[in-house]
Amino acid sequence: MKSYTVYILTNASRTALYIGITNRVLRRQFEHKHKLESGFTSKYNVNRLVYCETRSEVEAAIAREKQLKGWRRSKKVDLIESQNPKWDDLGRVWDEVYKPDSKT
Repeated sequence: MKSYTVYILTNASRTALYIGITNRVLRRQFEHKHKLESGFTSKYNVNRLVYCETRSEVEAAIAREKQLKGWRRSKKVDLIESQNPKWDDLGRVWDEVYKPDSKT
């Protein structure tokens, strides 16, 4: 069964937030961490995974992503801090074990 992850990334100073969706969270985390694509996350060093949640239906994940993107920054910060009060990089361990050629 496929799952879809809605995630929030930030930079070291927590000034930038990026919200995305993926069906391969390990791969996507690796891409952000190693700046494999140009854009907002590469430009502003947004590579720390601070929040994620999973949905089984792609439509639900897309709707949640849109909902989060529409929130005020303060509400996004409250969401992050409700699950990750220290803003730890949740993807740190994943980056150590992920191999770019894997199907994960």
